[in-house]
Amino acid sequence: MTAVPKTICVIAFLAAALMTGCKRSSTGGIDILAKDETADAGVIVADANEDLKKIKILYDQNLDRREELKKALEANDADKVKKISNDVVDLINDGTNNANSAIEKIQKAEELEINDDYRTYLQLKESSIKKELDAFENYRQAARSLRDNYDPKNTTLRDKVKEEFKTRSENYQKIMEGARDDSSKANELAKDVLKRQQEGN
Repeated sequence: MTAVPKTICVIAFLAAALMTGCKRSSTGGIDILAKDETADAGVIVADANEDLKKIKILYDQNLDRREELKKALEANDADKVKKISNDVVDLINDGTNNANSAIEKIQKAEELEINDDYRTYLQLKESSIKKELDAFENYRQAARSLRDNYDPKNTTLRDKVKEEFKTRSENYQKIMEGARDDSSKANELAKDVLKRQQEGN
């Protein structure tokens, strides 16, 4: 779900965020005495990234399963459809646990005294993960329906379950596009902050 190189981007972004860590006062000036917890937030986010790495592995495994499932459906192989569907449900359940853990950590980081750029970055990151969760819930429901209801001998039920799988798979793709868009915005923000920091030196 989230590419591993983004961790490097987070670390570089944190470094830039620390360089611009002084908070602005309500009068528009710099309050050098204001408490800044961006470094603490960075530690929490680094921990969240460990959860996201686990999700990336599960996501890659799910890609293989999706292709296998499509082939099993085309072949009307009920045993294979049910087995693969069950594997997919288990994979997504594991990923959901990791994603919820990452979201909780990011929300904890957002509660700290951090600069506006870093807060926006974290909000985009959180939004991306939540959309991924929504996408995978669509796919999990589709796989669960196949696992529990697929019967190639019952053409009416078979066609209904296949159609539901198709619809939910399409929804999965659309929602994942939105998640990737938020993730890209977060990364672009990180690059922009780093560029501004480099130009200011």
